Amino acid sequence: MKVAIGCDHGGLNLKASVKELLNALGHEVEDFGCHTADSCDYPDIAVPVANAVVSGQVDRGILICGTGIGIGIAANKIKGVRAALCHDSFSAKYSRAHNDANILTMGERVIGPGLAKDIVTIWMAKDFEGGRHERRVEKIKALEK
Repeated sequence: MKVAIGCDHGGLNLKASVKELLNALGHEVEDFGCHTADSCDYPDIAVPVANAVVSGQVDRGILICGTGIGIGIAANKIKGVRAALCHDSFSAKYSRAHNDANILTMGERVIGPGLAKDIVTIWMAKDFEGGRHERRVEKIKALEK
């Protein structure tokens, strides 16, 4: 699977760990930055990642900032994005299975690399279940019209 990844300065270290894991799992990773600890604005990273997901350039996206909140809010402003903040394995599983989340967000200042790797492994492996959940996702999509 091809995955876009991005972070602001608050997620730089966690992004490196997640990127290493994605490569080890055999995924192709496109890194949208940031690449230094210099302060940057999370919308500047979230928007290109979100656009890559929505356009089909990549299959999924992962965004990281200090909390995972701001970068997720920014990503969710892009039509077609369903970014889910996940700081536990259960949420990661069901954000994919029931919500068809196409972007995962996490906070480096909230979780450590071990838990983040568990979350990413689960999130990347899980498919959307469809069925009764399809109707709900379609209602979310209709809100964007």
